[in-house]
Amino acid sequence: MLGGMRAVVITRPGGPEVLELREVPDPLPGPEELLVRVRAASLNRADLLQRRGLYPAPPGAPAEIPGLEFAGEVEACGPRATGHAPGDRVMGILGGGGQAEKLVLHHRTCMPVPRSLTWEQAAAIPEAFLTAYDALHVQGRLAADESVLVQAAGSGVGTAAFQLARAGGGSPIGLTRTAEKRRRLEEAGLRPVFDPDDPSAPDRVIRATGGRGVDLILDLVGAAAWPLHARVLAERGRIVVIGLLSGSRCEIDLGLLMKKRATLVGSVLRSRSLDEKAALTREFAERMLPLFSRGTLSPWVHCSFPLHRVRDAHALMERNENLGKIVLTMEDDPAAEGR
Repeated sequence: MLGGMRAVVITRPGGPEVLELREVPDPLPGPEELLVRVRAASLNRADLLQRRGLYPAPPGAPAEIPGLEFAGEVEACGPRATGHAPGDRVMGILGGGGQAEKLVLHHRTCMPVPRSLTWEQAAAIPEAFLTAYDALHVQGRLAADESVLVQAAGSGVGTAAFQLARAGGGSPIGLTRTAEKRRRLEEAGLRPVFDPDDPSAPDRVIRATGGRGVDLILDLVGAAAWPLHARVLAERGRIVVIGLLSGSRCEIDLGLLMKKRATLVGSVLRSRSLDEKAALTREFAERMLPLFSRGTLSPWVHCSFPLHRVRDAHALMERNENLGKIVLTMEDDPAAEGR
C-alpha cells in the first residue's frame, strides 16, 4: 500500500484480542505540525481503558489508534512549525495515535531527546514525567523539605514522581502492594515504601513524617485510598488526584478537609487545551530535561515489545507486573522481544 504505515488498531471494545496491527494511510502534517517517524511508544493505562471503550480519544486524535507518548525522528515540518527540523530526535505527548510508525503533532508539544537516552528510554518519559511534574509542582505546589506520598509507586507515573519529588527537595514515601516492587524501589533509593493493605500502614506513614503527616499526596488509586489519605494528610496538606484505578466514587468527610484546611485537586492531562499542554511541555523541558543528562532523573523501562506483540504488552500491564514503563518498538527485532 503506497503511502501506508503500520499502526495498532482497536477493532472493537474488548480485551487485548481486539487489537490488530494494520496498514493505514500515512498522516499528513498541518501548517503547525510535525510529521514524525516513531521509533518507540509507551503503553499507558489510558490505552487499556480506550481499548475497552471506556476512554475515547479527544477530538482531533485518531479514534482507533492508541498511544499517548512517543519518541522518534522528525521527517517533515509544516510551513509554520518552528523549533524543529528534519532529522531531529524528539519526544512528546499526544491525544492518541502514538502506537504507529508515523504520527503528526503540534510543534509546541514536542521536546528534544537528550543524547544519552535510547529510543525506549525517551518514549518512557513524556506522559509519565509530565503528569508527575504537573501534579507535584504545578497543581501540588511542592516546596523543599515537604513530604510526598506516592500511591502506585511502581507505576510509570509513580517511578517518575518519586524521582521528581526528591530532585525538588521533597521527601517521597511510596505505597505499593507488591513485595518485589517494594524491594526494588527501596534498592533504587525510595525509602520508605509500604504496603497500603497493611493495617499499620497509616501509622507507619505518619511516623515516617516525624508525626506531622503528609504535605502532598499523589493519588493514582482513587476511591479505595481515601480512608488512608484522610488519616495521614497533614494540616494544610494537598491531595492531587491523577488516577482512579480502584474507582471514582467514595464517601469523603468534608469536615475533616475543613479541619485540616486541606486542598483537593483533580487533574488530567489528555483532554487539556493545546496551550496548556504546550506551556507544561516548555516548562518541563527547560527545568527538567537537563537532569536526565546528569543522571538525576532516569526513565524506568520494565521491558519492551515489538509493535506486533502489542497484545502481550497489554496483557502484562493488566497483570500489574510491570515496574515502570512498558514500551513498544517499531523494529521487529526478535532479540528485543520481551526485553
